[in-house]
Amino acid sequence: MLPIGDDNSDRRSAPYVTWALIAINVLVFVFLQGLGSNQRFTYAFAAVPAEILSGKDLVTDDQVAEDPITGDRFQVPGLQPTPGTVYFTLLSSMFMHGGLMHLLGNMLFLWIFGDNVEDRLGKGRYLIFYLLCGLLASLSHVAATALLQDNRMVPSLGASGAISGVLAGYLALFPNRRVRVLLTLGFFARLTEVPALVAIGLWFVFQLISGIGMLGARNQSGGVAYAAHIGGFVAGYLLVRLFDRGPSSPALRTAQAPW
Repeated sequence: MLPIGDDNSDRRSAPYVTWALIAINVLVFVFLQGLGSNQRFTYAFAAVPAEILSGKDLVTDDQVAEDPITGDRFQVPGLQPTPGTVYFTLLSSMFMHGGLMHLLGNMLFLWIFGDNVEDRLGKGRYLIFYLLCGLLASLSHVAATALLQDNRMVPSLGASGAISGVLAGYLALFPNRRVRVLLTLGFFARLTEVPALVAIGLWFVFQLISGIGMLGARNQSGGVAYAAHIGGFVAGYLLVRLFDRGPSSPALRTAQAPW
């Protein structure tokens, strides 16, 4: 089930902050990450749990890796020096992505759900909410890596944690808002509408199931940081009411479900 749009009929202002966040993510991926080819930049500004836990900038040698399917060998850069404090990577990693599909998937969700949350919270509150959810998501990943004794040297990056917080905020504020989704079952596909409670709720259940499934994996060399998704979502759900300025009219207020 892929969300492709939602009801924006009551939106009061243009979502300039959401558009700016999307633009920054795209520009960083294209010009600074070189469409994913500039791995030295990526390995300098991605968040590394070992660096966050120790507060030390770690630099490692390049390594030769082998594709498990094709058997091709290729060089993977080691961790690169990070200008300034390593804690800056908790912020910089939020605007970086591991590939084009990673970027497009995240930006689709931000495009669909971010504008309504921005409209409800107000632009300044929304930006702080977004960044705070992203930071807490990254810290959740670091904590889970330490507690589960996973590989602390694997960098993490992506806007997924912050966007998970936006999804949780949307769910809390607009649980009954209609979301247009593409349903696919094998070769069968159809467009339909479901409440946000279903569209986002199923997404979160998938994150929980996937996260639990990763509990048995140790010393991962990569993969999806489900702890960041879950941490960002929980943070967004708990924090959104602190930033909520409320509906603009009694009619809108009665249209929303209570907390």
